[in-house]
Amino acid sequence: MAEVEVGKRLELLEIANSPKARASAKDLSDFLYSAERNARLSRPDRLRIVEQALLLMEMNYVHLPMKRAIHAIDPIQQLKMLRFQLAEWNDELESTIGFHRRMLSIFGSTRDLHTLYLLPEPYRDCTAYLPFLIELCFERGVPRFIVTRTASNGDEPTADDSGGARFERGVEVLGWNGVPIGRAIEINGELQSGSNADARFARGLDNLTIRPLNSSLPPDEHWVDVLYCAKNGVVASHREYWLVHKTSDADESSTPHTRKRAAMDLQRTRILEVKKKLYPRDDSGTLGSIKDILYALKKTVNGQALGYIRLFSFDVDDASRFLKAFTRLITKPDFPQDGLILDVRGNPGGNIRAAESLLQLFTPNRIEPELFEFINTPLNFQICKSAPAHWDLKRWLPSIGESVLTGATYSAGFPLTLEPLCNGIGQVYYGPVVLITDALSYSATDIFAAGFQDNEVGLVLSTGGNTGAGGANFWSLDDLVRAQKKDRKSPFQTLPKGAELIVAMRRSIRVGVRAGSPLEEFGVAPDVLHLMTNRDILEDNVDLLAAAAGIIRQRPSFKLSVTPVKGKGTGGIIVSAASKPPSSKAARAISRVDVYANNRPVRSIDAHRGAVPSTQVAIGKTGKKPALVEVHAWDHAGRLVAYRRTTIGRS
Repeated sequence: MAEVEVGKRLELLEIANSPKARASAKDLSDFLYSAERNARLSRPDRLRIVEQALLLMEMNYVHLPMKRAIHAIDPIQQLKMLRFQLAEWNDELESTIGFHRRMLSIFGSTRDLHTLYLLPEPYRDCTAYLPFLIELCFERGVPRFIVTRTASNGDEPTADDSGGARFERGVEVLGWNGVPIGRAIEINGELQSGSNADARFARGLDNLTIRPLNSSLPPDEHWVDVLYCAKNGVVASHREYWLVHKTSDADESSTPHTRKRAAMDLQRTRILEVKKKLYPRDDSGTLGSIKDILYALKKTVNGQALGYIRLFSFDVDDASRFLKAFTRLITKPDFPQDGLILDVRGNPGGNIRAAESLLQLFTPNRIEPELFEFINTPLNFQICKSAPAHWDLKRWLPSIGESVLTGATYSAGFPLTLEPLCNGIGQVYYGPVVLITDALSYSATDIFAAGFQDNEVGLVLSTGGNTGAGGANFWSLDDLVRAQKKDRKSPFQTLPKGAELIVAMRRSIRVGVRAGSPLEEFGVAPDVLHLMTNRDILEDNVDLLAAAAGIIRQRPSFKLSVTPVKGKGTGGIIVSAASKPPSSKAARAISRVDVYANNRPVRSIDAHRGAVPSTQVAIGKTGKKPALVEVHAWDHAGRLVAYRRTTIGRS
């Protein structure tokens, strides 16, 4: 199965390829004219938006001290000035798009995709797009920008531009409206909310032909002239007009009303939500899939059979069900067990608990989840005190209250993913695992990558430097209204005409050897960097997968099987183990296997040449309750290398 486009890029191509969608798309100029005429905001409307934004920034925004220090910004003063102008000056109101531009500029100065001003109607339902995609690769260290998809994808004839040149998949882009393409991407990246340089450039490229209008400004230009080098070597110019696609009422989900207290990049998820029901992906040829979340393949790389899972979202409703489904997938008889590649490039995040719960499946060690902190303010104290009990916020109350005496900026840190979920199953996959990330891996995916590294699950291989550095979970203004709905003095109010605000409410703090370091602004630095090649972007990631397979070959693989057996009044297990270390790392082979029942030692079995043949171990009387049996495999250096648990006895 060829590599497929995912997320908003896939959906935008599907929009562009759909005759129905193309027929209903508007030119950008027509859209902007009707938007300004029909979507005016009154002075009171604007004042309410600004006042609520000021409240969230002053009292709830967890990253404000860091953002002020790193970017030398003052969004609070900017909002106060805007409020003063609206309240005290009687000048004629600027255009509605001008007001939106100022609000987006203020929020954009934080470079935080968890803290956004989301525009009202009609922008909230619309996306501007050009019907082609550009991706970055490197040739001998030199960056090249290649068209990897066009709307027609070869199914429809395209007109030649000049000299027989044809704008099609595989051509190299050289310029953008007279600006060298690399510089054009940098300029666009400065308008995006990437926390670090890698993320800004990646978002500048990602949003070059796709602009969700609920969270970013419409393009200034109504068309684009692209300078490119055609396959026949001719340098030509190609013009495309910006089009605007509107979400249908049936699929409308352009604000975070269904994403309560989430950890995700709304800009990257928006188009996926628009069309996922109309354009299901073809999952034929896979080992399994979860709709709109992942698919799994068997990849043979240099004669080595590996598992490959393209995990393009953590946006699931039930973390426990997701964990069980993922466990079933990677333990299927036909799923390769000697190495796994987890590819989370471009994953915008979603459910933090779902993301962190997966880590236990790949390591024998207990998972320590990342910690989350509030900024200490009187309003956050009241929110934690009055929010619904199932939000589980009272853990943070004592430290926020004590800050009056201690002067601490942040509360104590607590995990969002609790012990039963993040360690309730334990290891089930015993081959080495490599995680592939990029600068668009964001939010819950940042947190997943941090946990993968902090808990020493495996190596992180990146195609674009650090991850996107989204170290928080956001709350919407609607969340805050609901949190204090019983408080008649609540300062939170809903916004006019469907406008919305989201704010980074709790920041993520790393654990392990990097304990205390924030994820925001820094992201996860890779262990290995791979520069994408032309073969990667046009031929199914062949060089990227070869790099991942090379890492896997250098790490040991294990097998550990535990099968319960029944007896009269007693229980037991049959245990077996095997090792496959690299020839240079013989000491990593299994040395012994220890068996425990209800935390008490039962038996220790020595391995021979890294293996334990099938051996029956009697557990004894199990009583009325099932016995928890745990099996630990150790290497010659005394390191725990494999773990398995099961229960025997009455259920």
